[in-house]
Amino acid sequence: MTTPTSQATTQAASAPPGATTGSIPRTKAPGQESLAPQQTRIMGRPSYFLAWFGGCVSIGTFAMGSSVVGTLNLIQATLAIAIGCFVIGIALAINGAAGYKYGIPFMVQARSAFGFAGTRIPGLVRAVPAIVWYGFQSWIGAGALNMVSATLFGFDNLIFYFITFQFLQIGLSVMGFQGIKWLENIGSVFILASLTYMFYATVQRYGDELSANLLTMEGSWGMPFWGATMLFLGIYSTMMLNVSDYSREHKHGTGPGILTTIYAMSILPCTLFMGLIGYMVSEATGTADPIQVFANAVDNTPLLMTTLLFIAFAQVTTNVLNNVVPPTYVLMDVFKLKFPVATVIVGLLAFATFPWKLVQPDSAAGLQLFVQTYSAFLGPIFAILVVDYYIIRRRTLDLGKLYDEKGPYQGMNYAALVATMVGIIAALTFSAVSWYASLIPAGITYYLLMQHWAPCQRFRQ
Repeated sequence: MTTPTSQATTQAASAPPGATTGSIPRTKAPGQESLAPQQTRIMGRPSYFLAWFGGCVSIGTFAMGSSVVGTLNLIQATLAIAIGCFVIGIALAINGAAGYKYGIPFMVQARSAFGFAGTRIPGLVRAVPAIVWYGFQSWIGAGALNMVSATLFGFDNLIFYFITFQFLQIGLSVMGFQGIKWLENIGSVFILASLTYMFYATVQRYGDELSANLLTMEGSWGMPFWGATMLFLGIYSTMMLNVSDYSREHKHGTGPGILTTIYAMSILPCTLFMGLIGYMVSEATGTADPIQVFANAVDNTPLLMTTLLFIAFAQVTTNVLNNVVPPTYVLMDVFKLKFPVATVIVGLLAFATFPWKLVQPDSAAGLQLFVQTYSAFLGPIFAILVVDYYIIRRRTLDLGKLYDEKGPYQGMNYAALVATMVGIIAALTFSAVSWYASLIPAGITYYLLMQHWAPCQRFRQ
């Protein structure tokens, strides 16, 4: 009996290069990034864990920690982060299953639900926040390098370092997943050590003041608490959507339970440290700019330089994994570009996000609104992909159809578009928990339309 995976391997091996009609493109080789099915996996369990660990040091998490000051006490903030990470782990394992099994990226996975043309909508929704975070985190990294330069050499030019830092990241991104793998794996040890030290320095500097305020305040266990879990979850809601871009690189043989553990436990340490550092320091100082925070928190110049270099390095590891690959694959799918060309364009687009506007004193509130808003659009798409793969397709995909532009998945699946709009409306109605609120309305709407709406008939095959 021929399984879908073995059939895909046979067809892919015999298909002509670049074939897209009636056949599957030749399987992707390591170092040659494409949308074709990936059969040669380059990441085992340790490597995959370290890649996620190194790629999840988001300065956005720092800002989310700052945004819940005055709403939650220290215990509530810690639990909110932990719950958010646990939900993230489950969601990544669920939605990454198709990419893990078949070796396909997100833009191909979404074709069975949205259609070839319709897939551009979730692709764009995923790409926009990635590019915004790319620019924001690049500005933070450049600020750290500039402070090191100004302190040690007297050269102070933030614009110069921003442009240089961005082109450095573009160069690293062009190397593809092989380069990303080694960057993340090597950097994870340095990241863990630096985060531990930064947390210790924060407690040492502000501990007395923090213990009086953060442990004694009443806080809230109601909607503000659950809204906070969604904020920390929302930082990674983008990755929940395109997790197949990464799971296709993980070697076969890991079950759903272990995968969930890998995702949750790789994300938890960095998210917990960064979220609580942002929370505690913003309470003590009133500032949300991480560069200024650590300049004030660390008195020892060599240690401060090490901390700032960590901040810069962490932005590289996070950007190349989380904020470059997704929009790059979107450009590859829509405009048929090669991976290196698409990564360069994504890097240049990050310049246009005006990241210096996102590090103002009131940026934490603005970033909170940004996360809530884009989560309202990402949640419905996540629900549709899960319902499509597990209920409609019963975890069996026809790869030939997914790569056949003239086949049954051509055009748009209006059931997915209607369900997305229903989910968005529900999410915006309950904006504090937008991602959670969108899931059930979008998922049920998509299922019912796929079962009973005549225009969806060819997508049901």
